[in-house]
Amino acid sequence: MTLRPIDVSMEWHTGTGDCPKGRFILGDAVESLEALLPEYEGKVKLVYMDPPFMTGDRFYMRVRVGKEQWEKGRGSMAMETFSDRMTRDEYLSLLRRVLALCHRLLCEEGMIFVHIDYRAHPHVRLLLDEIFGEDNLLNEIIWVYQSGGRSVRHFSRKHDVILFYRKTVKYDFNIDAVKAVPAQPKPNHMRRHVDPDGRVYRSIKANGRVYTYYDDEPVAPTDVWQDLSHLQQKDPERTGYDVQKPLALLDRIVKCASRPGEIVLDPFAGSCTTLEAARRGGRHFIGIDRCTLTVNIARRRLGGADYVIQNPSLADSENAPVCKASIRTGVGFFHVFLEAFDADIPGLPEGCAPLDVVDNWSVGYLRPEGYCVMAEYARTRKAGELQQELAVPVYGGELALCVSDVTGRSFCYALDRE
Repeated sequence: MTLRPIDVSMEWHTGTGDCPKGRFILGDAVESLEALLPEYEGKVKLVYMDPPFMTGDRFYMRVRVGKEQWEKGRGSMAMETFSDRMTRDEYLSLLRRVLALCHRLLCEEGMIFVHIDYRAHPHVRLLLDEIFGEDNLLNEIIWVYQSGGRSVRHFSRKHDVILFYRKTVKYDFNIDAVKAVPAQPKPNHMRRHVDPDGRVYRSIKANGRVYTYYDDEPVAPTDVWQDLSHLQQKDPERTGYDVQKPLALLDRIVKCASRPGEIVLDPFAGSCTTLEAARRGGRHFIGIDRCTLTVNIARRRLGGADYVIQNPSLADSENAPVCKASIRTGVGFFHVFLEAFDADIPGLPEGCAPLDVVDNWSVGYLRPEGYCVMAEYARTRKAGELQQELAVPVYGGELALCVSDVTGRSFCYALDRE
């Protein structure tokens, strides 16, 4: 049967068990942060942001279309994720407004990490000094990596800067959460020993005292992070987003600057790495991004969390593609079969089948709060072939179906169970 498109803008996902709660907002960073103030002012524990760097470039994502491209891990469609072509005045005006709003959203114990490079560093440092106060700078973290090409015209640029500020002197920093055993002891001139339990330690005598250091003793990171590598092109963690940061990097930041049950905010969510790190660590999360492709990434990375997606494109019923589905009633379940989705998308690869344009889809119920997802499927490297059947429990209320295409557009349809 041909389904009737409907207007919905809130998509609710129910997690399993004791899971973190979160929110992803598709929209402008400033407008979205302003809208969050009535509910979240003074409640956010950690802000991490990876804003544009004033590069003057446009950034793209290689979108995978169909089973073959998903299984090979290579996308054929290049779609723009964001344009970094603002003037310096426009850039600083945007950052000033975002940082000021984040300052209001942070609680007294809260902290902010701003990830930038050499181009934006001096300007953003001054903005942070202005908004957070010079005395609240805690670190300029240097993240060193080796990926990318090598220059012969100057020394190769192989680091980013992460500016780390507190909101007040009451900040709650947990260094013990990120201590780790070194992969190998640093070369030194201390004497090597082995204790009765077989543990290796080093000793040195100074000022009449003997100091001992065990090789397997956890050590805290310094402000130079050389142990967290950049993502390689074929890394299975990659989503296709052009400037994606590694999960290990965000995991360290989330652990040291927040605790389980507290709120982590990323106003430039992009590849949703911050949100996944927060989810894995039992933190609540809020992510904002204006790129529709990020919605598909969010659904893939946030499985198991109890979260909501605020997605205005779900309300675009006038331009919704023709969608066909059938329903079969089983014991306690409706079995919904997706038959057709006629989306007109320019630039698709030759030989593309109609359902290849489906990136993910779900079935659920319409409630007063919005569309509540009960079963969902998204293509992955391990499951690139579209799963066309989903089973949902039989409840009262109106059944609905949501389909998202490879460009990130999402459309909702009413399902007539008769």
